[in-house]
Amino acid sequence: MPLVHLLRDGLVEGVHHGSVVVVGPDGSVLFQAGDAGTAFYPRSTAKPVQAVAMVRLGLSLPPDLLALTAASHSGERVHLEGTRRILDAGGFAEADLANPADLPYDPVERASWVADGRSARKLAHNCSGKHAAMLDTARRNGWSTADYLDPAHPLQREVAATVEELTGEPVAHVATDGCGAPLFSVSLRGLATAAGRIAAAPAGSPAHRVAEAIRAHPEMVAGSRRDVSALMRAVPGLIAKDGFEAVQVAALPDGTAVAVKIADGSDRARPPVTAAALALAGADAAALAGFAGPGAPDGLEVVGPLAGALRAAA
Repeated sequence: MPLVHLLRDGLVEGVHHGSVVVVGPDGSVLFQAGDAGTAFYPRSTAKPVQAVAMVRLGLSLPPDLLALTAASHSGERVHLEGTRRILDAGGFAEADLANPADLPYDPVERASWVADGRSARKLAHNCSGKHAAMLDTARRNGWSTADYLDPAHPLQREVAATVEELTGEPVAHVATDGCGAPLFSVSLRGLATAAGRIAAAPAGSPAHRVAEAIRAHPEMVAGSRRDVSALMRAVPGLIAKDGFEAVQVAALPDGTAVAVKIADGSDRARPPVTAAALALAGADAAALAGFAGPGAPDGLEVVGPLAGALRAAA
């Protein structure tokens, strides 16, 4: 269904369709627009769930590096140094990473690399923190590391089991993500449910450790110029993760959570829809003003039932 209009001088120039769901702490659906029940690929929004699986398997990292484990990082110096710290602690080299070589994700960092004549590196790939942690988790359990991305590897089997447990759904399809890791499909509702369970997990549990790391280090989860980090700074206690093809998940400390998928994969429509859904979920609308509504960038306006919810919360 239509979720966002692009306006130019009051005229609708473009329309973004998509789906969004808000679930309560018990996983019940509080709001739904579009299709929240069909299996889709969560892309990098699955990383907090993958991080929970690894902590359960014995991964032990300081909070900043645990946040990097759940990151699609921008490729800033702090991210590259953090990934190197994970590799060094486990006795691994950059060559052991099975993710592709890439330039930094952040446009400013990427332009700097190009200007300096630097080539793509595995370390600079936005998923390198997760991959370094996967190597370390495999090592800690005495498993082979050369094939850690194989869906049949014990690590990936445990990740799949954790996905099913936290989402409350069986994995419908298994694919390969852009970084080479197995990608387990779930529904938008299942994704929101998993995020809510992580956000409200009991103190001391693996999920709580992941949530606290994300809250304490939002810049490690994304980057200093990324909207998802800014959103976590704006809303106290929020955990949030974005993903390619315009997927977003966010959860409040009580376990109320939202999940968003923009149908055309346009990233510009993702932040305002997420902010509007968070307002409906009970987040402070004033804190969300820079992400949704007339003040949002690029002339974007949330439409449909979410628009009314945002006005009601303001």
